[in-house]
Amino acid sequence: MRVRKIKGAYEELVTYDNVFVEKPEAHRGNWKEVFGNENPIHAEFGGGKGRFIIEMAKKYPDVNFIMVDVITEVILKAAQRAAKEALPNLRMIMIDLNEVNDYFEENELTRIYLNFSDPWPKKRHYKRRLTYRDFMKKYQNVLKEDGWINFKTDNQSLFEFSLNEFCELDMIMKNITLDLHDKEDPDNVMTEYEEKFSKKGFHIYRVEAKFR
Repeated sequence: MRVRKIKGAYEELVTYDNVFVEKPEAHRGNWKEVFGNENPIHAEFGGGKGRFIIEMAKKYPDVNFIMVDVITEVILKAAQRAAKEALPNLRMIMIDLNEVNDYFEENELTRIYLNFSDPWPKKRHYKRRLTYRDFMKKYQNVLKEDGWINFKTDNQSLFEFSLNEFCELDMIMKNITLDLHDKEDPDNVMTEYEEKFSKKGFHIYRVEAKFR
C-alpha cells in the first residue's frame, strides 16, 4: 500500500496522546496498567485507517485493543478517527513487527488480528509476509497459550501460503472459509478494504488459528 507523505504527520500524531502511545517499549509487560484494568488485550497487526479496531473497541468494551502499524500517516488517520470516539479501551502504537517481542511480554495478548496484510506477491519476498513462520513464532511468544490469531485476506495465494505455514507449525485451525460474505455473519467487523472489495465481488478468505 502506497501512502502519501504528510509534512508534520508525526508531530500531529503525538498530540493524540489519549490514543497514541509514543513510547510503547516502556509498557512492555504492563499494558494492563495503561488501560487501568485486567481485561484481555487484543491487537491488530497492520491497522489501516482504523475502522476495524475502532468498531471492535466500541462493540466489545470489556476488551482492550491495540492497533499496531509502522506508517506514521496511517496511524495518524486512525488516531484522528479514534479521537472522535473517546474510547478508553483503545490505544495505537507505531512499531516494526520484526521487533514485536520488544513491546509485548510473553503471554500478554489474548488475540491477534491480521487483516488484509500486504501479500508481497513476489516469491523472493515471501519472508516479509506477516503469516510467514518467523513472524508467527514471534506472535507465539506474546500470545497466551490459548490465544487465537484471526486472519482475513482477499488474496487467494496469500491465504494458501498462510494455511501451509500454519500447518508447518502444527497449529490448530477453525472457522476456515473461502467466501466469508457468502452468508451473513453478525460477528464479523469489516475493514474499509474488506467492504470495498467484497462489494466488487471479491471472495474474502478467513481462518482462525492457534498454537498447540
